[in-house]
Amino acid sequence: MNRRLLPSFGAALAVLAFLAAPAAEAQTEAEPPRLPWGAPDLQGVWDFRTITPLQRPEDQADTAFLTDEEAAGLEQAAENRFAELNAPSEVRTEPLPAGGGGRAVGAYNDFWFDRGTNVIEDRRTSLIVDPPNGRLPPLVQGAVEQIGSGTEDLPGERPVRYRAGGIGADGPEDRGLGERCLLGFNSGPPMIPSAYNNNVQLFQTESHVVILNEMVHNSRVVPLDGRPHLPGGVRQWMGDARGYWDGDTLVVETTNFTSLTPSFNPTITGSVGTGTHLTLTERFTRVDADTLLYEYTVDDPTTFTSPFSAAIPMQLSDGLIYEYACHEGNYGMQNILAGARAAERSGAGGGQ
Repeated sequence: MNRRLLPSFGAALAVLAFLAAPAAEAQTEAEPPRLPWGAPDLQGVWDFRTITPLQRPEDQADTAFLTDEEAAGLEQAAENRFAELNAPSEVRTEPLPAGGGGRAVGAYNDFWFDRGTNVIEDRRTSLIVDPPNGRLPPLVQGAVEQIGSGTEDLPGERPVRYRAGGIGADGPEDRGLGERCLLGFNSGPPMIPSAYNNNVQLFQTESHVVILNEMVHNSRVVPLDGRPHLPGGVRQWMGDARGYWDGDTLVVETTNFTSLTPSFNPTITGSVGTGTHLTLTERFTRVDADTLLYEYTVDDPTTFTSPFSAAIPMQLSDGLIYEYACHEGNYGMQNILAGARAAERSGAGGGQ
């Protein structure tokens, strides 16, 4: 099987991604700002929120790019939806039905979400750029697939590899990786825009780059000195990252993911494969003063029938990244398990 590589994808993207935006194409040729030792300056807080979906919607199967009118319509609809969800709630005089009636009991409202209201600049209909149909490749027969729920626990087996939801509350291992504060639901790696905290900060030295995600304060310290990857028996939640410069593009190759992580999270309540055979290649290119192009390729022949690649233009932010405590006071997981035990004692079962 021909395993497509990210460098060739990057060249194709230069033609495809900016086909509908000639000005942006010219910006890619601009000289990036540089650090004292000559490397491109990628530092700063970068915002990757967008309403452009990971996969191309099925009703747009033959549409790679939106028109200006279509993009404006989607953005206006997102703004209208945001305003609607943030309108004052109705006064309730009766409690919600047991289990919340399909609503997340005790969760915060939409005021706290920050999904964004804009499509990406070139108006692509998906973040996935390869395969050309903008969809995830088919799964390999027998690949592990887990589907959870954001409102109720669904039967399943450990290990739980999706981010939110769970299979029960017998122990923390029954909960999603995000609920356990191990991995953020948008920080990956790779990074995927989601409900909020869509920010990442980059720090650089001559020998290392640090990638700090706001969500679950995940940080990756990436050496640039050409050292080999860790031995295959050493496995980590975020894998083992090694970086190098390809011209003015920072390339980060990550292997050695633990089998407790998925190969990929298409949604925060779904996962496919395991991280055992995953090779993730990420590329960071500063295309202008305010834009960092983030590209990644997922290559796991035990999960997907072919590699796939996505591209997300990140925008420079003048804000700061503050601590994300995951569970306020670090008592969330304890209360989930304690609540389940209390429900068992009362005979109510272990529901929501």
